[in-house]
Amino acid sequence: MSEPATFTAACLQVNASTDMAANIAVASDLARRAVKGGADLVLMPENVSMMEWGRVNVTAKAMTEERHAALMAFRALAKELGVWLHSGSLAVLLANGKVANRTYVLGPDGAVAAQYDKIHMFDVDLGNGERYAESSTFAAGTQAVTVDLPWGCLGLAICYDLRFPHLFRHLAQAGADFLTVPAAFTRGTGEAHWHVLLRARAIETGCFVFAPAQTGTHAGDRKTYGHSLIINPWGEVLADAGVEPGVVAATINVAEVARARAKIPAFSLDAAYSPAVRT
Repeated sequence: MSEPATFTAACLQVNASTDMAANIAVASDLARRAVKGGADLVLMPENVSMMEWGRVNVTAKAMTEERHAALMAFRALAKELGVWLHSGSLAVLLANGKVANRTYVLGPDGAVAAQYDKIHMFDVDLGNGERYAESSTFAAGTQAVTVDLPWGCLGLAICYDLRFPHLFRHLAQAGADFLTVPAAFTRGTGEAHWHVLLRARAIETGCFVFAPAQTGTHAGDRKTYGHSLIINPWGEVLADAGVEPGVVAATINVAEVARARAKIPAFSLDAAYSPAVRT
């Protein structure tokens, strides 16, 4: 049987708090709204179940995979709705005491089809006292991951990974037709770079990009940018959620991937480069 030519993807946009039960309820309600609107694939933002602040607080509230309340709830939700569900990212407590920033892709039966741990840690100093040191709390992932969906192949990434184009090229060369970048992008960096980086990743790879995002003000006075986006392989924005919590969706025509890559066959030009010459 051939793959469906089109499907509907929906990105959730939330303003998560430190209350995991409340966050799960909000995300679940939005997912139900998305499916009622026709979504076949529902994607959640980074830290969808908890926007905590600081190593002590994050570690105290992180849960092991086997007992994670959000993972159990979202597995049941995927089965209830009968759709593919991308869990954004969850704080998963590891045996070494650190935390994985981990995403799960869940099938319509509620089973885990794939998981991915964020590779690139957000260790930055943005000025004016805004500093982040994810590596003090989180263990970086080491493996790029793709997963087969009924419509094609999905490549997984999380937030700060967006700034590392080689990861997305690797995912596309591994077969990805779609890329997902769940995020809690800071407001300042989002205003400067969010749209342009996501559009660039779509254009460079000839992939659709799904980018569900956090929005608003969170614990520790952390401010996120919002603007969950769905972008086609030509770099055109199909949907933009703005700054309010909610759902955005778009019809995905899988044939656009091949058309974009046929117009600009950049993958066929990959080659070893000679060392740069300094003059």
